[in-house]
Amino acid sequence: MTISILLAQQIAQLFLMIFMGFLIVKAGLLKDEDSKVLSKIVLYLIIPCVILNAFQVDYTPETVRGLLVAFAASLLMQVVLLFAVSALGRVFHLDAVEITSVYYSNSGNLIVPLVTAVLGAEWVLYSCVYMSVQLVFFWTHCKKVISREASYDWKKIVLNLNIISIFVGILLFFTGIRLPALVNNTLHSVGSMVGPASMIVTGMLFAGMDFRQIFANKRIYFVTFLRLIAVPLMALVLLKLSHLNGLYFILLFIIITLYMLSVTFVKHIYIKKYKEWL
Repeated sequence: MTISILLAQQIAQLFLMIFMGFLIVKAGLLKDEDSKVLSKIVLYLIIPCVILNAFQVDYTPETVRGLLVAFAASLLMQVVLLFAVSALGRVFHLDAVEITSVYYSNSGNLIVPLVTAVLGAEWVLYSCVYMSVQLVFFWTHCKKVISREASYDWKKIVLNLNIISIFVGILLFFTGIRLPALVNNTLHSVGSMVGPASMIVTGMLFAGMDFRQIFANKRIYFVTFLRLIAVPLMALVLLKLSHLNGLYFILLFIIITLYMLSVTFVKHIYIKKYKEWL
């Protein structure tokens, strides 16, 4: 019950941040197009800081085991659900934005502040494992689907700052290299902005949109149903069949990261904007 209350409070705070972003555009201080700059700061600066800071923990057998479990669960669900969502897309004739909205969660901008507040900062590492796995899929599968590219540009993928951050973070963890306190504290401070900055961007995007057009779109309610009910049920069944569900605490926020906190309306808008910015 306590976790539920903390979770509700944190989600309420995130929605207040969205409202702040909405207000600064409606007040004429900024334009909704200005969100593109802040979004790039989140994507290429704040999220890499989150990843690097998360992997700055002591190398212990328990931590390694937890990382392997989180990685196995994340990769298993990403791969299996990729085929499941693709099948749903063919059956229900989903377009590229709808497919990616159903498949991808808001793990980068929602989960870190929520896990930190509800479970503690030490658990962010495991949620970052899923975020790292999803980032690889995002810069390969997602980019190809929405940009309709014939092939992958592996040079751009490998040299992407987010992917580099993942490899550097893993390298630092397994070699036991700890960054200087000044650097690590800076990464932590910048990374802590991921929730507020992402929600402000969302609010700015909302301010430039026609709400009547959004909520009158019956199709998005079906996409939301697939994302928040159908796909989570698939994930739970998959975990049950894999016999990984007994590792409660690690898989608790893997589930949270994957599905339960995904706001489909918000993500739908994000992906549409991302498609425009490619």
